[in-house]
Amino acid sequence: MRRWLEGLKQLRRYPSAVLGTALILFLIGLAVYTVVAIPYSQALDLWRGGEQWRMHPVNASPVWTDRLRGGDLPETQIISSADVTPEAEPFPGGRRLQIPLSFDYQSSAFPSEINLFLTAEEQARAPFVRLIWQAPDGREEVLGGRRMAREERVSISQDWALERRLGHIPHVGLMLDPETADRPGPAVLQGTHTLLLDVVLFDENAGLDADLVVYGRVHGVAGTDHQRRDLMVALMWGTPVALAFGLLAAVGTTVTTLVIAAMGVWYRGWVDAVIQRLTEVNMILPMLPILVMVGTLYSTSIWLMLGVVVALGIFSAGIKMYRAMLLPIREAPYIEAAKAYGASNARIILRYMVPRVLPVLIPTFVTLIPTFVFLEASLAVLGLGDPVLPTWGKVLNDAQEQSALYNGFYYWVLSPAFLLMLTGLGFAMLGFALDRVFNPRLRNL
Repeated sequence: MRRWLEGLKQLRRYPSAVLGTALILFLIGLAVYTVVAIPYSQALDLWRGGEQWRMHPVNASPVWTDRLRGGDLPETQIISSADVTPEAEPFPGGRRLQIPLSFDYQSSAFPSEINLFLTAEEQARAPFVRLIWQAPDGREEVLGGRRMAREERVSISQDWALERRLGHIPHVGLMLDPETADRPGPAVLQGTHTLLLDVVLFDENAGLDADLVVYGRVHGVAGTDHQRRDLMVALMWGTPVALAFGLLAAVGTTVTTLVIAAMGVWYRGWVDAVIQRLTEVNMILPMLPILVMVGTLYSTSIWLMLGVVVALGIFSAGIKMYRAMLLPIREAPYIEAAKAYGASNARIILRYMVPRVLPVLIPTFVTLIPTFVFLEASLAVLGLGDPVLPTWGKVLNDAQEQSALYNGFYYWVLSPAFLLMLTGLGFAMLGFALDRVFNPRLRNL
């Protein structure tokens, strides 16, 4: 134990070890925060779909990418009827409501889309809603009227009749400065815009909830994808998934491999021969094609993939390396002394042989973690990732399928790629420093 503590203290002399440790602690902290702040069930709901999806713009870049360039691209604004006091006018058998949904718009760029979400209580007769757009300069544009169901989405930006009447896409035609309407690049009319809902309810006690969503062109820290999903959910939850997969795979392969190698060295004979033959056969089996076959023909569950990775990694080339290290240890005097006082085979293997090669195992174990992290991401990029979990590889796979780079959505690719590189860099820097500390041949290099 004292040797271990002294070795860990020596890590402070290596700047790479300090930086690598800082990166690993950052990733661990992010993973813990993610699990606490966004529970697993909530993360799945956010990623699979839900009420929050419809409030996000499509393919919106992160806010900070625009602000760094000095831009003022708009963010999404949600105007709710719950924050407005409507004007009510009762009549026999019902009432009429005037609900003004106003918002201040100061961006020089047009929004990407405008939608209205309406929710009405169960009523004997469906309410009637008439929409009127009021511009800051006093102009009014009647958007039409309709009887509505209990829940309805009014896609103002996809109203083709309104587009023909305005001569522009609706969310552009409604918000443009009329003095620039005939120019090649129309300008936004900044100020307070209002969507007035003229509602007729055929029930004196009935109500209506409305949400006007003016979608922006930038969103959050990580942006959104083609399904309006906030990519921050996948980037954050990809951290604990990647670390758990890499850690469990590294532990399962290295520890099991070392114990099996020690058993072969100790028992010798047919036990060692069987282990070596299994290792030689397994060494020529390609891991990635086998994982692709399992994912294609059976299941893409991340835990099944983890089990296959561990099973294929047990009888790896590391067994031969550990065997070469353990052979002289078997003939050491303290092993003969342990046999003389009656130590069991299991005690000799686990207590006296395995700990002797742990200093070599630790750097190998640390550097193996990012290898398995990249393996999981590679499977996801090939379309064999877990269909349930939001992971970095799944984000890259979606970006590839939607031609993100071709369409200019660089953030969609760079964010998960950066986190993968950060993970590999952190564990590699720490692993190389540990190798220099615990490997006597490298201490003076």
